[in-house]
Amino acid sequence: MKRLLAAAALFLGLTSSLHAATLDDIKARGQLNCGVNPNLQGFAAKGEDGAWAGFDVDFCRALAAAVLGDPGKVAYVPLNAQQRFDALAAGQIDVLSRNTTWTMERETKSPLRFPGISYHDGQGFIVKKLLGVTSALNLSGAAICFQTGTTNELNVEDFFREKEMVFQPIRFDKLDDLIKAFDEGKCDTFTTDVSVLYAVRLRLANPDDAIVLQDVISKEPLGPVVRQGDERWFNIVRWTLFALINAEEMGVTAASVDQFKADSKRADIRRLLGLEGSFGADLGLDADWAVRAIKATGNYGEIFERNLGEQTPLQISRGINALWNAGGLLYAPPVR
Repeated sequence: MKRLLAAAALFLGLTSSLHAATLDDIKARGQLNCGVNPNLQGFAAKGEDGAWAGFDVDFCRALAAAVLGDPGKVAYVPLNAQQRFDALAAGQIDVLSRNTTWTMERETKSPLRFPGISYHDGQGFIVKKLLGVTSALNLSGAAICFQTGTTNELNVEDFFREKEMVFQPIRFDKLDDLIKAFDEGKCDTFTTDVSVLYAVRLRLANPDDAIVLQDVISKEPLGPVVRQGDERWFNIVRWTLFALINAEEMGVTAASVDQFKADSKRADIRRLLGLEGSFGADLGLDADWAVRAIKATGNYGEIFERNLGEQTPLQISRGINALWNAGGLLYAPPVR
């Protein structure tokens, strides 16, 4: 047993040393390499001006601001579902910020770690109104489009088996091909995270002809992903996310962060903004890391409303992504 423990410790030490310099690598190149969705409105998409925008893009910007002092120092690497984990494991990107579900298998069978949940989602279905379908329970025998490399088909298998229903799978590697197939009626429904379905609907030839069903058949906790073996980088990514969530709870915004830093007497705000404690140094950063992140993108609520909220084309309500003290699930540990 002692020999096995010693061998495991040696393996873990070697694994850690392989990727223990992520922060040093980022600083040396002066750029954060961030993996994102190739084209998902609201989360990550390239505009006509060539600039990336979206919920996941803003997290990359906040992270670059915290680490490099400049939210513009990001190289966005578009990755499909099949490429994303291999690119991260190979060191082609420093962090994956791309609607990715946190599962046990992805942390135990793959060299990956999920620092936190940035968006609480669930899997749903979109159908054409002319089918007259009002519930996923009406979909037995349906031809269902899936994107390969995701958990979507497994979730449908579980749901349909439980309900004693059957379906015909139609698989595509690329989301664009899948959307085209659904739009042309080659499948009866398309299933994926509900947040993605809202974006997909806007890309159809006639968006008003389709509806997203109310049924949600799975838990899909989405969040950034890093490689295993670098605890310092894991902590930086985790606490940048938590800083944005805590900032919303405290009422600290992009416009007000400097004023809070100058005037606030609240101990929790002072710790978050680097006025008390050694929290920045403990991460391997300076005291203003969170100030820069918040100033670059705003707090979590500002990021959500700007990219996904009810005033955007997606019109997604906060729902379970509201703060824990406002009826949602969003909760971040304290900086203390």
